[in-house]
Amino acid sequence: MTRILPLNIRTAPLVYTALRRGELIVLPTDTVYGVAALLDEAALARLYAVKGRPEDRPIPVLLSDPGRIEQVCTGVPEAAHRLIQAFWPGPLTLVLPRVSDLPSNLTAGPTVGVRVPDHDLTRAIIRAAGGALAVTSANLSDSPPALTAQDAFAQLGAAVAYYLDDGPAAGGTPSTVAAVDTSGGLRILRQGAIAAADLQAALGS
Repeated sequence: MTRILPLNIRTAPLVYTALRRGELIVLPTDTVYGVAALLDEAALARLYAVKGRPEDRPIPVLLSDPGRIEQVCTGVPEAAHRLIQAFWPGPLTLVLPRVSDLPSNLTAGPTVGVRVPDHDLTRAIIRAAGGALAVTSANLSDSPPALTAQDAFAQLGAAVAYYLDDGPAAGGTPSTVAAVDTSGGLRILRQGAIAAADLQAALGS
């Protein structure tokens, strides 16, 4: 079976069917290639196993649109809304309070990492899959991120149903990860494509 497919509307039905079966897919984002699963405990368990990812390391969620944030987050601080308006879609992952009905193996506590990628076709796939997918970098845990579908296949192989190829990743640098508390305080958990100074400027500080 050909596992590396071009990213286009004709391959979408295969992708949706695989996701509904609890399988994994690899897709491009605006940063690096990601490996995706539905927000389902069994599918997430497969995602951890395929990557060799420790189960206490949470998996982020990619949304199709900023308005989908209430699917996975609750009590979003005003400061986070300002960052969302400034940087979504884009390479900013925000760590925010999670809703209670997310799968227990998606997160390691009361928060979830979430972002909206700046990639129209990938967002269309996420939208058709319900608006949210668990997505982490398409590599073995602690290995270099995959910048092409072929890089991802070399690391993850037949454990993934389909690899959607859209050429080299546009950004090449992982997203910046930041936590925002209820008082508007900002903590940078991983420096990535967006500088901390730009986040602070968007918050007016």
